Amino acid sequence: MGPIDYIVVEFPGNRMTGEGLPILVDLVDRGLIRILDLLFVRKDEDGSVAGMEVADFDGDGALDLAVFEGASSGLLGEDDIAEAGKALEPGNSAGILVYENVWAAPFAAALRRGGAQLVASGRIPVPAVLAALEDTDAG
Repeated sequence: MGPIDYIVVEFPGNRMTGEGLPILVDLVDRGLIRILDLLFVRKDEDGSVAGMEVADFDGDGALDLAVFEGASSGLLGEDDIAEAGKALEPGNSAGILVYENVWAAPFAAALRRGGAQLVASGRIPVPAVLAALEDTDAG
């Protein structure tokens, strides 16, 4: 199995355009990632947080995420909904995506067969990378 990541993406004003959906589907179709969980949460103006079902987000009459309907490994629970809700502004919603980096599984297996083990990992935020590149270009 490859590394498992998660992201929480906030949609201001509960406005989900679906623009990223074809790209997500393409990543799955190309075998780069495997969706383990996809869950939506909404934070009302009063601060209450609730899970949302896959729905017709853009109002065109079609289920926008029907291709991922039922994507649930059981990794996400009520505590994850509450935690995501803490990061949201009132009146906004979010998608929580848990995915396996399938592309990395053969590499990780080869390393393990050779006796290697992962001792650290992390992620550098995109704004930090862009700032570093700008500093390099300026220097």
